[in-house]
Amino acid sequence: MTDPPEPHAPEPHADLAAMRREYTRTGLAEGDLAPTWLEQLRRWLTDATAAGLPEPNAMVVATAATTGRPSARTVLLKGLDVGGLVFFTNYSSRKATEAAANPSVSIVFLWHAIGRQVVVCGRVERVDRAETETYFATRPRASQLGAWASPQSQVVPGRAELDRALAEVGRRFGTGTIPAPPHWGGLRVIPETVEFWQGREGRLHDRLRYRRAGATGEPWVVERLAP
Repeated sequence: MTDPPEPHAPEPHADLAAMRREYTRTGLAEGDLAPTWLEQLRRWLTDATAAGLPEPNAMVVATAATTGRPSARTVLLKGLDVGGLVFFTNYSSRKATEAAANPSVSIVFLWHAIGRQVVVCGRVERVDRAETETYFATRPRASQLGAWASPQSQVVPGRAELDRALAEVGRRFGTGTIPAPPHWGGLRVIPETVEFWQGREGRLHDRLRYRRAGATGEPWVVERLAP
């Protein structure tokens, strides 16, 4: 007869049930919102930057396989306009292959220090090649080489394999211009909803959401969600 598993002892340094932070900043009212989700997101990105938060453009992107299994990771927002939110990746990576098979994605910006988050839900598409090449040319050279060297999301034997691949592409390109790899490029998330969350006391947070009312180009509606 198998012995029952022993209960896990609580962590001596962390009472998770008691961990909480009370949000005391001013709330978010409908009258505070910008006319468009784009302007509102730009405002909050500016506020997060002014607050000195590290990498305020960091966002969690969640995708799902056709089986329904989700996955999430943090990337950096590199483009923002009326068309959507753009980040760049290896098109053979898990996020890109999942997005190609199932274009429904979600994004979360979390700025905990100022008690705010933004949740975007929408569909994803590739950016055109010219946009990819323009952005790639602005990347640090080490990052350009890394994009060629890394078989992103694939199992590798060890760090030495990556170091050898990096050295090889370094020799290949020498001191010349490094083009964008054909397997690497931008993904644009076209929003269908954009929710702005402002922490409030007692967990009665403010959640205001812009929702696309119809086809692209039609007006958006703003609605309040219960916390």
